[in-house]
Amino acid sequence: MSRRHVSFACEGATLVGTLDSADGSTGLLLVSGGNELRSGAWAGQALLAARIAEAGHPVFRFDRRGVGDSEGVNGGFRSNAPDIAAALAAFRAEQPGLTRVVGFGNCDGASALMLAKGAELDALALSNPWTIESDDAPPPPEAIRDHYKRRVSDPAALLRLLTGKVSPGKLIASLRDALRKPPPPSTLAQDMAAGIAGFAGPIRFLVAERDRTAQAFIAAWDKADTRIRRCREATHSYVETSARDWLADHLIEMLRA
Repeated sequence: MSRRHVSFACEGATLVGTLDSADGSTGLLLVSGGNELRSGAWAGQALLAARIAEAGHPVFRFDRRGVGDSEGVNGGFRSNAPDIAAALAAFRAEQPGLTRVVGFGNCDGASALMLAKGAELDALALSNPWTIESDDAPPPPEAIRDHYKRRVSDPAALLRLLTGKVSPGKLIASLRDALRKPPPPSTLAQDMAAGIAGFAGPIRFLVAERDRTAQAFIAAWDKADTRIRRCREATHSYVETSARDWLADHLIEMLRA
């Protein structure tokens, strides 16, 4: 295994990616979410790439236009399809032995892959897809219920309630919100569903159950979808040791399928 940086073009801009090479013919294309650098939060994506490469699969991650080391204007995840296509072409050029590529995205990286109709990839690992239309949208009832389930099991939180340190009015309002019907799927969620409706390859939704972005996705998605896999104790970036292991295991399983 070796690691090196790669420059490639996307609509007149020069983008920068990092290749963790390996001998396997199935590779992983990693699409960052938000304005996150290709190294990921707390270098999580760099560590994940090294782990996957050590298992025998090359990994390519990149900064989209206007982020990190890449030139151009950052148009957000809704305009990310050309960046993904350019990164996939660069990955294949650098690893000519590739016969299959799995795309992995977290948060709006997953959303970008869905809006790009799978971006000509062979399989998709979609983690905590972003389905929220606006930053001021209220949390879904599922997120509020999960919050209170965890609070009830926390002795310190119960003590705060019993000693009057929790506002009864705020508590009642939150409980009322927890019981309301979930809102209809956002236009974004519907567009994402339509984007992958014709995708022929395997798809796996990876859900960190302690993440509100993931909870909003579950609220907007078909809960009976058998492609959903849940990690009970994971937060958004899978920083927990058990969550990192869980994520890597799922990705390696897809790469070896």
